[in-house]
Amino acid sequence: MQEILLCDLDAFFAAVEQRDHPELRGKPVIVGGSLTGRGVVATCSYEARSFGVRSAMPLKKALRLCPQAILLPVNISRYREVAAEVLAIYRRFTPFIEVVSIDEAYLGVPSGEGLAVARAIKEAVRKELDLPLSIGVSVNKLLAKVACDLAKPQGLKALWPEEVPQVLWPLPVGVLPGIGPKTERQLQAKGIKTVGDLAAAPLYLLKMLLGSEALRFKEYSHGVDRRGLVLSRPPLSFSKETTFPQDVQEPEVVRGALMRLAEDLGYRLRQNGYLARSVTLKLRFADFRTVTRTRCLAEGTNRDSLIYRTAWELFQKFASSPPWRLVGIKVAELSNWKQLSWLEDEQEERERMLALVLDALRSRYGRPVVRRASGLKGISAEEEE
Repeated sequence: MQEILLCDLDAFFAAVEQRDHPELRGKPVIVGGSLTGRGVVATCSYEARSFGVRSAMPLKKALRLCPQAILLPVNISRYREVAAEVLAIYRRFTPFIEVVSIDEAYLGVPSGEGLAVARAIKEAVRKELDLPLSIGVSVNKLLAKVACDLAKPQGLKALWPEEVPQVLWPLPVGVLPGIGPKTERQLQAKGIKTVGDLAAAPLYLLKMLLGSEALRFKEYSHGVDRRGLVLSRPPLSFSKETTFPQDVQEPEVVRGALMRLAEDLGYRLRQNGYLARSVTLKLRFADFRTVTRTRCLAEGTNRDSLIYRTAWELFQKFASSPPWRLVGIKVAELSNWKQLSWLEDEQEERERMLALVLDALRSRYGRPVVRRASGLKGISAEEEE
């Protein structure tokens, strides 16, 4: 038997912005699109929510409700980076993870351990990443979701099957997953306003209103959810590439780009808890001819320097003649990072400590804050996933 945790990062995009920019803490922050056209609120801080601002609301309406709000563009690459750091923490506690969205995931843990694991996860996310997290705990996804909603913001709540009549039944029927506003209005028109009303309603009436889904929602109303976790597949590889603003003639520019790419891939490996056993160089020439070359490593690595050195050696061997248009690196044959395999000599120890420092700075301030000097050549190149 398992217990299920639903971990939901509160106001995630806004929380990342407030963490990365402390001057925004305590202020109403709206993250969304442009005011021109049909821009909507992607998310907003709880300070903005107190004025009635909500996700998916048109930005113009949101700013009428809260004219003092600070409007920020969506920085999805940054949010994905932070979400990967959160997921790496989850993986330390369980391999049974269903990622629902960038800020939400179900976790499966042994029966009886849900609350203890939830407390430990919340503490780790708070201490290491300084992010607010709400967690619901139960025996299935439905009750974990309801518990999480009741725990917001920044709370932790368990909801067990025996508590369904006291806790779940008084809630609006719209809390059940799959019942949207239109269906909720149809149910309300028949006097089914709460989950308890739905639990008491005869099945024939529900079939008239809900069709083939009637039995499923009837079970939901009693706290029964037969859905299992849809486990997220581990990645097969990580890759990153750079398209240069102009075709490049100098190998040193490519060398600088390779160092930056290797730093980013090493960081992603460490944050996600993986080692890579192969490194692939991708090289595109001015005439759009593209070559890829792979080298297998003696053992798995997450070291920037080894990834870079392998890619640079492949470049030196297969670069042919310039100009070059694009360069990329892929790391693959991933395995879980159970312990460091680095040699314990003085140079390796210095590199390990440097990586820890750079990772901490990057996690807090973003990738551009610190770069190795060898990666600065051609820094204006556009980098792509």
